[in-house]
Amino acid sequence: MDVALISDSHIPSREHEIPPSFRERIEVADHVIHAGDFDSKGALADIRHMAAELTAVSGNIDPQIGLPERATVELGGVTFVVTHGTGPHQGWADRVATAVREAADSNAIGVAGHTHEQTDIVYEGVWLLNPGSVTGASPADRPTMLTATVEDGSLDVAQHQL
Repeated sequence: MDVALISDSHIPSREHEIPPSFRERIEVADHVIHAGDFDSKGALADIRHMAAELTAVSGNIDPQIGLPERATVELGGVTFVVTHGTGPHQGWADRVATAVREAADSNAIGVAGHTHEQTDIVYEGVWLLNPGSVTGASPADRPTMLTATVEDGSLDVAQHQL
């Protein structure tokens, strides 16, 4: 199963669209995970239109779009806990790892955004992924996303930058 992991679209306040090559990756994925900060109902609708299946959460600028603050999804034998990671930059990993532990066991993968920095780390035994900003919205210096191949409980992650 191919999964596209994206976050921090910030459309239309900071950027106007997702770059075409990233749109293509989103459209061919079996499942899309968006870790919040769509910025508008229109941006959410656009992602829903592109995605075969979507798991999404609200970010700190999304209270009006009706998404949960945290979601859990099992794909190919891997559990993902998705949250935005809202709060100060320092403490991001601790907040996301805590959310994972509260929602599932430590074998689950935490997916969060907020910092606009692409991250793939293990923090206190919890694997954390941050796709960065799919549009390159400030403070990012370029668009980034992650893709993952998930099969029989194993996960292989690839980073993409423009």
